[in-house]
Amino acid sequence: MQRAVQAFSVHGNTVKNAVLHRIRVVNPVMRPAMFSRSVSSASMEEHGFESTTISDVLEAKGKGADGSWLWCTTDDTVYDAVKSMTQHNVGALVVVKPGEQKSIAGIITERDYLRKIIVHGRSSKSTKVGDIMTEENKLITVTPETKVLQAMQLMTDNRIRHIPVINEKEMIGMVSIGDVVRAVVSEHRAELDRLNAYIQGGY
Repeated sequence: MQRAVQAFSVHGNTVKNAVLHRIRVVNPVMRPAMFSRSVSSASMEEHGFESTTISDVLEAKGKGADGSWLWCTTDDTVYDAVKSMTQHNVGALVVVKPGEQKSIAGIITERDYLRKIIVHGRSSKSTKVGDIMTEENKLITVTPETKVLQAMQLMTDNRIRHIPVINEKEMIGMVSIGDVVRAVVSEHRAELDRLNAYIQGGY
């Protein structure tokens, strides 16, 4: 205890500034809807958390859960696409062109199903995925090197919950807002642990 007090006395200002530096992102992390368009990705990176990338998120999810093998085609029915989402407990599927698994045509989400099928009374069994999907030219994507806070900013600004991960025009996975938030919270805890160790004389 005495050693901790001495360490805090000597480095008190450093610790205080570090804590204040980190604490600014606590509310945005816990309440991502509070992000505004005026907050740039660069300014968020200044608060730390710059070490975690989308690649880290996919690796943590594991190959069986990264979404890289979950897709449908433009010719599939909406019914089959929604059935696949339900079976695999996901909220979106990447859409590819028939016979071209690596050629992304767009994305279909639960929101597309609700807004474009249910609300308009259309039949999911007779409507093609290509008729209601978000097309590739409107698709928002990230790369494995994208920082998690940049991904969160994109998803918040554009009010989307799923974002494909593209590497040289090939889809290698899918991340959700939940994946991103968990990664940021985990990084935040790690930062607090490092500060705690510093205060207690661990460094």
